[in-house]
Amino acid sequence: MQTLVWRIDPQKFTLDELQMAASLFRQGRLVAFPTETVYGLGANALDGQAVQGIFQAKGRPVDNPLIVHIAALAEIWSLVEAFPPLARSLAETFWPGPLTLVLPASGQVPAVVTAGLPTVGIRLPDHPVARALIRLAGVPVAAPSANRSGKPSPTTARHVLEDLNGRIAGVVDGGACAVGVESTVVDVTGSKPVILRPGGVTREMLTRVAGPVTVDRAVLDGDAVPRSPGMKYTHYAPRAPVFLLPGVWENQCKVLAGLLPGIPDLVSGPLGLLISRETQAELGPGLETGLGTGGPPVIRLTGSRGDLSLVAARLFGLLREFDSTDVKLILAETYPQEGIGLALMNRLAKAAGGHTWPPGRGVFFGE
Repeated sequence: MQTLVWRIDPQKFTLDELQMAASLFRQGRLVAFPTETVYGLGANALDGQAVQGIFQAKGRPVDNPLIVHIAALAEIWSLVEAFPPLARSLAETFWPGPLTLVLPASGQVPAVVTAGLPTVGIRLPDHPVARALIRLAGVPVAAPSANRSGKPSPTTARHVLEDLNGRIAGVVDGGACAVGVESTVVDVTGSKPVILRPGGVTREMLTRVAGPVTVDRAVLDGDAVPRSPGMKYTHYAPRAPVFLLPGVWENQCKVLAGLLPGIPDLVSGPLGLLISRETQAELGPGLETGLGTGGPPVIRLTGSRGDLSLVAARLFGLLREFDSTDVKLILAETYPQEGIGLALMNRLAKAAGGHTWPPGRGVFFGE
């Protein structure tokens, strides 16, 4: 299958540029498209056979539900049985934006979308290309991240093509995604909202609108049973194993400083370091020292610890960059779980399978 690519300027485009991609949705085909969070792999959400193709293209387990994307708030009514005041308040505040609301599903939503659950996740994305494409298609679009299952989510069209070229009908290339981690998923079927997956809308932001907000145990506990898309299986992992450096930043730097000279005895090949600019400066010239047969570490800088939004936006792309190197192990710096840091650390913990360095010293899924 040839995968078509349409390059679109999200700040200056015409609807004609999206007509072919929109028509493919109506034909039951798969098209990847940009959102403000990550690239989604979309299909007509009302066409069960088309949606089944998403699972096949991604290699995604069929018991992992999908999020349905809409182009306008009014489109939600045919997809849900109820839209309670709490949900409506959150939608009016954060839509369009990186927030998915879990609501009782209507009979129009195929079971393959909900994985047989009585609920469905709905999102109105804050990306002009995504909304225009869905509006032109004239159907709601079911879309998980546009990557092979288990790999880091794609934040550029190039990432999508690395995983799915030849497996899907097309990719709308709208440039890099701004948020860089998937949407916050909030269950609003009860009296109080529950975060099932942290994302671009933070717990603090939700609390200002909805009062106390609970975080589902699976967000912070690798042994808990997850209830949200993107939380049930190992995700976001590059080829080399990832280990997290737990503790406060100063202690992380001490561990790295003491560890680097002994790396040749621990790793039979180059070491990857996923660290901040502050950590690079703290460790200084020692980072550039040859480490025996492994050579100097392969360093990827996340940005500044003072700007975790930027760190989150760059995370998946940097994890993918390690796959173009021959690193045998990746050590990743960790961050405070406040604001967007909760989503950032959730993704890092999933990429590492919760494992910390040194190996066997515990599992990191937060406090």
